[in-house]
Amino acid sequence: MIDELLKFYYSMGFTAITWQQAVMIVVSCFLMYLALKKGFEPLLLVPIAFGMLLANLPLAGLMEDGGLLYYLSMGIKLGIYPPLIFFGVGAMTDFGPLIANPKSILLGAAAQIGIFMTFIGAILLDRYMPGISFSLKEAAAIGIIGGADGPTAIFLASKLADHLTGPIAVAAYSYMALVPLIQPPIMKALTTQKEREVVMEQLRPVSKIEKIVFPILVTIIVSLILPPAAALVGMLMLGNLIREAADFQSILARLSKTAQNDMTNIVVILLGVSVGATADGAVFLRAQTLAIIALGIVAFSCGTAGGVLFGKLMYKTSGGKVNPLIGSAGVSAVPMAARVSQKVGQEANPNNFLLMHAMGPNVAGVIGSAVAAGVLLSLLAGH
Repeated sequence: MIDELLKFYYSMGFTAITWQQAVMIVVSCFLMYLALKKGFEPLLLVPIAFGMLLANLPLAGLMEDGGLLYYLSMGIKLGIYPPLIFFGVGAMTDFGPLIANPKSILLGAAAQIGIFMTFIGAILLDRYMPGISFSLKEAAAIGIIGGADGPTAIFLASKLADHLTGPIAVAAYSYMALVPLIQPPIMKALTTQKEREVVMEQLRPVSKIEKIVFPILVTIIVSLILPPAAALVGMLMLGNLIREAADFQSILARLSKTAQNDMTNIVVILLGVSVGATADGAVFLRAQTLAIIALGIVAFSCGTAGGVLFGKLMYKTSGGKVNPLIGSAGVSAVPMAARVSQKVGQEANPNNFLLMHAMGPNVAGVIGSAVAAGVLLSLLAGH
């Protein structure tokens, strides 16, 4: 009887928990607090935090071969979840503001500077922090955090640095959730009160034909120039095509509704739990991981700054007709970054309505981050 009790006792997780697992459990609870109490993107943080919690429960075996999380995480390793998320994003996104103001694609491109600056910084890191170094592929996977696009970050990391997918994914989604906290100080520091008060002219109406031709044309052009980006850009544009074509073929409305709601919600749950499950304490709590977290905030901040600074350039060249705040939306966090542009703009001028103007750079940033990932894959996949 005593032997059976001892056997039962040693089968309990309390007897096997490590300090790393305990720390990660605390971190996961903190993230859930931020999501549930403070409202920091609960759609993302709740499944990520709970996946982190599950992965660090000792003796549960959820991440071992045959465990539940092991099979769910295959969607990340095989590159399945990110394109499916892009499909849903495409179905929910109106590309009209970008089509109405094609110049806004420049703001989306400028905001990708954080990716390439951090790529270079990660390569040079060992000069300033001996003992912490990253290869070209690892640096590229870390740099993509600057695009503020979780699916793209996961997609690129799974292709170039699979062993870093966990910390990169957690960093990318954490910073996406913290967009309302990170961006405003940078936006205000780089702009004047006069610039933030600029009221932009109303965008021109966009025809339905333009909206249908756009996703087809973008898919062809981007995929022919950067084949590695075809999976992300193609699924993004397919979702958008179904959305816009539903007005011509009503039966497509069923697909559009499913892509926008049921399918996307399911994939978000699976992706979030899988992302959180990669944050194993023994692997996550290392100096290299802390460096990735630090580089991630640098990448995101530089991307935000790049978009705002290019917005200031457009403000000057347009004779004061462009509000530089919309440049911050050039990062790929749709539609959070556009909402932040709207909020900061209205704080400066209650008559300011920048949301639709900011959506142009915002959706351009989605395409831009996928293109940046395609460039990095093209350059480094064979190395």
